[in-house]
Parts: sequence; structure tokens; C-alpha cells
Amino acid sequence: MTMHPLVLQATGIPGLDTITHGGIPTARTTLVAGTSGSGKTVLALQFLVNGIRLGEPAVFVTFEETPDDIRLNCAGFGWDLDSFEKAGLLAFVDASPDPAAEVDLNGDFDLGALVSRIDHAVARVGAKRVSLDSLGALFGQFDRPSTVRTELRRIAHALRKLGVTSMLTAERTQEYGEIARFGIEEFVADNVIVLRNVLEEERRRRTIEILKFRGGPHASGQYPFTMLAGEGIVILPLSGMDLDQRSSNERVTSGIAELDEMCGGGMFRDSVTLISGATGTGKTLTSAHFLNGGAVRGERVLLFAFEESREQLFRNARTWGIDFEAQEKAGLLRVECAYPESLNLEDHLLRMRRIIEEFQPNRVAIDSLSALERTASVKGFREFIIGLTSFIKHQDIAGLITSTTPTLLGGYSITEAHISTLTDAIVLLRYVEIFGEMRRGLTVLKMRGSMHDKHIREFTIDGTGMHIGRSFTTVTGIVSGKTFHLQTPEVERVASLFSPASVEE
Repeated sequence: MTMHPLVLQATGIPGLDTITHGGIPTARTTLVAGTSGSGKTVLALQFLVNGIRLGEPAVFVTFEETPDDIRLNCAGFGWDLDSFEKAGLLAFVDASPDPAAEVDLNGDFDLGALVSRIDHAVARVGAKRVSLDSLGALFGQFDRPSTVRTELRRIAHALRKLGVTSMLTAERTQEYGEIARFGIEEFVADNVIVLRNVLEEERRRRTIEILKFRGGPHASGQYPFTMLAGEGIVILPLSGMDLDQRSSNERVTSGIAELDEMCGGGMFRDSVTLISGATGTGKTLTSAHFLNGGAVRGERVLLFAFEESREQLFRNARTWGIDFEAQEKAGLLRVECAYPESLNLEDHLLRMRRIIEEFQPNRVAIDSLSALERTASVKGFREFIIGLTSFIKHQDIAGLITSTTPTLLGGYSITEAHISTLTDAIVLLRYVEIFGEMRRGLTVLKMRGSMHDKHIREFTIDGTGMHIGRSFTTVTGIVSGKTFHLQTPEVERVASLFSPASVEE
């Protein structure tokens, strides 16, 4: 018996061809199910538009909106359906209801006439792709489930006989539960895609899941997506990314000579460093040094700021002796400021990726992730970090991100717990209380692929920036926030316990 391999047809929808491992099966039916506002119609239309752009004419069958309404709605995505129709590349089959007519589709009525209209439209434009939107509007007028099943099978069989690759949309009444309204649509279709628009912590988050894919493998689980003006649906297969980025031995400066020494010679070119500390410890200053360290060497540097405006950042940099304005005028620095709440995380990620691709920086700093963290769920935020850090590393860019701890003395931030394994280096900035005075300490907690200084060193901030000095020798518990002061004899006794001679004994 001859085995025929499954032939996939690229959808052209960003991310969808990734999670379907190449596209949807040719000459088969794919059911797209989702609740109101999940993006079903957009996906079905985008599938057709992308096909037309690839030289594959299409037919759109509408059971709800009129063709005029669809043309108008598509204009927001930059899809000129009129031009496609005039070129003979797109045909509409208008089966939308007439509000003035009373139609009874009960009894022995069948959809033979509709199938004939679809057949005629496909032949007229030579269609390779067909979308039907939506089955609920069509079959909602039938009173017997057996009729729905029979007519749905008739449509599916007719589409397969025509040799077209088709998408059929269907409504769901809830995000989790029955796949479609009648409970039978998913059994008739060859493939099933589920779109969700779930409310998570007062914010909507759209996801896509490949539920069924006859005859071929596919990525499992839910993947976030967004809808962009002028583009349509963009899927972000974040948790499906491969760990295949390159690893460089090239070192770059942090902009602070003493910190470079503590890191074993600087940061790796394709690494991402997390700077964690309480408010006011110097996270933004560390970012400024990092960016300045590249700009003074002629590198292009990029800053994403989510807590301060451009004017604030430039003013603060001047107080540290760093001229961001001159670097910006020279085309070496670009600063992008935005409120975290202005977009959802998926849109923030796409925006950041496109700015990076456009500006092509050697270094990028994000200040701060904690601001973004408060706008998303735990899972959504971790997927955002995976997508961001993976993209930065694949671009061979040195990255630096900051996060804020909830306590002034010691402790850790929720961000650290979620992304510590996704970053290559972690630098902790801490307040240290010594005899009624607040001082600052710094330590390199992690440095992948390199030896690093394990001491907690004191640092100061003045008009020329950060200055790292000697380690704290008479204070313990700095990282945990439970500091304890040791007398000199006690320090010497403890040090002797860990001396090389004591270890050998």
C-alpha cells in the first residue's frame, strides 16, 4: 500500500505555521472555534488574504455580516478586498440573513443550493482556499441535531470534493468546555483550532490552541496572540521556542570598571544580565552606565523605559556625568518610553522586537520589568520574558534588565523567582544599615560561564556615577536583609575557619 505524505499549505499567518509545523493540510477542512471577540473571522479572512498574495484565489462565504460590512472591517487591517475582487482573485458568497425576511429552515430543508453557489464561486475564480463564517449563524435556524450533522457533513464533503483548503468558524458559549455550539462540528472537521479570549486579572488575553490535526504533528498547548492594525493576527509561540542560540566568549564592559572586574572581565556579548534591588539602590544608574559604556565605544544602544519619561532619564543621566542627549543626536542612543498599561504584554513584546530589528543595537536595556510584571498573570509574564530574552540572545545583543525588590533591606522580587533561570547573570543591589546609616552594597550572585567575585562590596553614587569599593567585612546577612554586625575578633575567628590551612586540616 502506497503511503501519501500529508501536504501542508502555509497560512502566512505569523506564528501559526510554526505551531502547525508548516501550515494546515491541503484540501482538508479546519474548524476555528472561539467565543465572541476571540478573532475567528479575522483568522478566516487573513488565511484567504495571505493565500491571494501567494497566488491562490479564494472564496469567502458569509452567514452573518454582509460583504460590505466585511470589506469595511478589513480596511483596518490593510486588506483591500475590493482590489482582489476586481482582479478576479476573490469571490463572496453572500448567505447573510435578510432582516426583513422570515425564513423557516426546519423540516426537510437541505443546503444543496448553497453548495451549488459555493461550487460556482470556486470555479469562477479558480479558488484554492475557502472560508465559511460562521456555522452557528447557519445551523442555528435548524431545530433538529440530526439535520445539523447531515448538512454539515454535506458541506465538508463538498469542500473536499472541490479540492480546496477550507476554514470553517464556529461559536463557543464559554472559553473552556464544549468545543462548538452544537457539539458535533469538531467531529466532522479534519482539524480543530480553538481561540480563547480569557479574562485574567482584569485583562483579556487571547490564546490559540491546536486541538486536533489529523495525519500530522503539531505543537501542543496554548499560545498567546494579538491583533495588530495593518497586519491582522500575530501568534507568539513563546513556550515552543528552541534553545538554539549561539554562545560567544566575547566580553563587553558594563560601563563600570570595578563591576567588570567582579564579573571576571565583563559581561558576555550575547548574555542577559538581571539587576535587582530596592527602589533607589541604583538600578537605573547601572543601566545608564551599561548603555554609556557601549556608546562611548561607538556602539548603538537602546533603552526601553517603563517607569520614567525621556526627560527624566536625560536629566538624571546628566547628574551622573553621562550625556544621553549628545549620544542621541549622534545616532548612538535610542530611548523608547511607554506606560506598562498602554498595551498588553504580547503587544509590548512585538513592539520591542520590531524596534530592535529596526535600530539594530549592540546593547539593549529594559528598565524595569517590575513595572510590566504588574500588568500580567504569572504565566503570561514568564512567557513574555522567554520571548524577550530569547530574541535578544538570537540577535547577539548584550542585554540588561532591572527589577525592583518589595523590601528595602534584602529579600527578593517576584521577578527574580520567575526569571532567574532565564538570565545569564544576576547582580544584586542592596541597602545596608550600619549604625544608623543607610549604605549600599553590590554582589554578583550568578555569572554563567565565568568565575566571579563572591564578595558583597560597598558602592557610592556621586556626580560621576557609581563607585564600587571594598567588601563589607564586619556585616553579615546583607542579602537576606537580617544584618548582624561582627566585632573584629569574631571576624578574624570566622575567617580562620575558612582559611586554606583550616580546610586542609
